[in-house]
Amino acid sequence: MSAARVAFIGLGRMGHGMAGRYLDAGYSVAVWNRSKAKAEDLIARGARWSTSPADAAIDAVAVVTMVADDDASRAVWLGPDGAAATMRVGTIAIECSTVSRDHTLRLSRELNARGVTYLDCPVTGLPDAAASGKLTLLIGADAADLDRARPYLAPIGSTIRHFGPVGTGTVYKLINNLLGAMQIAGLAEGLAIAEQAGLDMKLVLEAIQGGVAASPQVLRHAPRMVARNFADASFTAALRHKDAAYALQLAEELLGERPVMAQAAVDAYARAKAAMPDEDEGRMIELISRPKDPP
Repeated sequence: MSAARVAFIGLGRMGHGMAGRYLDAGYSVAVWNRSKAKAEDLIARGARWSTSPADAAIDAVAVVTMVADDDASRAVWLGPDGAAATMRVGTIAIECSTVSRDHTLRLSRELNARGVTYLDCPVTGLPDAAASGKLTLLIGADAADLDRARPYLAPIGSTIRHFGPVGTGTVYKLINNLLGAMQIAGLAEGLAIAEQAGLDMKLVLEAIQGGVAASPQVLRHAPRMVARNFADASFTAALRHKDAAYALQLAEELLGERPVMAQAAVDAYARAKAAMPDEDEGRMIELISRPKDPP
């Protein structure tokens, strides 16, 4: 009996490791990405290269996507060569991308109308967690649909948080990434102030790491900002700006006004995106802290 086929679409920093997990789990894996080069090692491990999302989805029991934004998601699902063109009735669509709630709800309706089961499944975790199957999956789905999908979620996630119906997983993911944007932007400004005031930055770093403001984001980014070492980049300024902007849009819809903190985060990341869109988001400190004059 041949192994069940999973299609994986989008092989960026997160998607590449996630696709590898399905190979590790013994699935027959078809992959597609805009650049084939990112798939070469997966192909060497047994993945089938596909010429389009539609090609990847042929005979797949589950199709998983991890792409950049609403536009990319709509293209790979519903575009001229999108996966929906070849997905069978009952196929499970698992959207792991961080997209807007409006997009999630629209996409769910369109895929459901074609007989496809849709799971809203954004994730939290860094690329190393993606490659080791230890992501947290933020699920918005009907409970019965989630139960059907569990075998195809197990390879990529060690924790499932089921928030409710489709859309709720994305709502929480946008809240999570908005809070991260606020924390990282605030940290950059705080460290820039400390640098310009002439504080001992080693002592500042020790105090931050042992203080009440030491969230996981702060703990990760503070040493990198102080050292100006962004070699292990995992999340770009452009992606964080996109997520914060989606969160701001959602906040306006739900709260009836434009929240001040969310707007500030979007503005901070708009500046970073304009200057260094594809660089690590922590580098925004370089836009804030002025170089010291030589003695």
